Amino acid sequence: MKVLVADKFEKSGLDGLKAAGCEVVYQPDASGDALTGAIRETAADVLVVRSTQVTAPMLEAGALSLVVRAGAGYNTIDVATASRRGIYVSNCPGKNAIAVAELTLALILALDRRVADNVIELRAGKWNKKEYSRAKGLFGRTLGLLGYGNIGQEVAKRAHAFGMPIVVWSRRFATGRADVGDQVVPMHFAKTPEETAALSDILSVHLALTPDTRGLVSASVIDRLKPSSYFINTARAEVVDYAALARAIGEKGIRVGLDVFAAEPTGAAGDFTDAIASLPGVYGTHHIGASTDQAQEAIAAETVRIVSAYKDTGNVPNVVNLAKKTPATHMLVVRHRDRPGVLAHVFDHLRSGDINVQETENVIFEGAQAAVARINLDGAPSDALMKTIQQGNGDILDLHLVAI
Repeated sequence: MKVLVADKFEKSGLDGLKAAGCEVVYQPDASGDALTGAIRETAADVLVVRSTQVTAPMLEAGALSLVVRAGAGYNTIDVATASRRGIYVSNCPGKNAIAVAELTLALILALDRRVADNVIELRAGKWNKKEYSRAKGLFGRTLGLLGYGNIGQEVAKRAHAFGMPIVVWSRRFATGRADVGDQVVPMHFAKTPEETAALSDILSVHLALTPDTRGLVSASVIDRLKPSSYFINTARAEVVDYAALARAIGEKGIRVGLDVFAAEPTGAAGDFTDAIASLPGVYGTHHIGASTDQAQEAIAAETVRIVSAYKDTGNVPNVVNLAKKTPATHMLVVRHRDRPGVLAHVFDHLRSGDINVQETENVIFEGAQAAVARINLDGAPSDALMKTIQQGNGDILDLHLVAI
């Protein structure tokens, strides 16, 4: 199996892929047209990327069957095109959670103690202890979390250790899939993002970017923030209305820590202009939340695990683009002798009846003499077709139809 790695990647990961029997092509600077060409020329089976954009022309250029995002979010990959072409998309969830949580706490502490401003004035030869002795402190101040996935949970653990009460809004609690009372860290559940903002001294965003979360932290949420409160975003810029946030900075004295911006350079280095980054009280970092040695080593190991599993078993861990619900309406259960041609016979007759197979599973019994096939269909075969299928092959022992 040939693997094209089109981003900077840990040596341990490259070595692990080679040890798994993969042919590795390492082109860490490939992007745009150059990456499209590399996919075509290498005929790679697997593409591994970190922040590089994976577009429709890239996915259509070669023979890719799997794209691995060596990180958590996968909004840089054209998942819709991958799905249309039957290309798996997989990611490495949770492996950078601690790194992002650590940066979140670093930004909160830096805002409270105005660390960057301290450094700037000291480097300019100014001593101003009276001014920089003024800080609120974190103990007893309420931290609001929007989102409670892997990163939100790690932030909560650390904030709890600082003695901070925690209020959280998450769809897992809003829909009843989880209960705040069952969580390791004590917290209060807010019914809406707006309520979370109103209750918080510090509001931190930890939402994945999806169609449902794009722009979710809107003006209606930001306007509920208390004067002089803190706002942190280490998730995705597209989740937050930065224009509304900029107004709140000017009108309410909100102090802000941002690791993500609306118009980031596509490469690792480049010119950067974003009005919000230059506002007083805004501390920014260079989208480095996941960029610790520990996180990158963990992501590399997970990438190797994903590719190895695909190579050895055909199964893809962490796949994100399989259908959650298919158009299947009925299941055809076929009990049969484990002989060549039985399922081909079934499929041929289903095709003649213009019935599409959505999913199929064939389970072999001990001794490999008999099996049961479960075949999900987008319609119900007629009684006549069922009779034709059963009587047309002597190795079919029984079949019946189940509505699903």
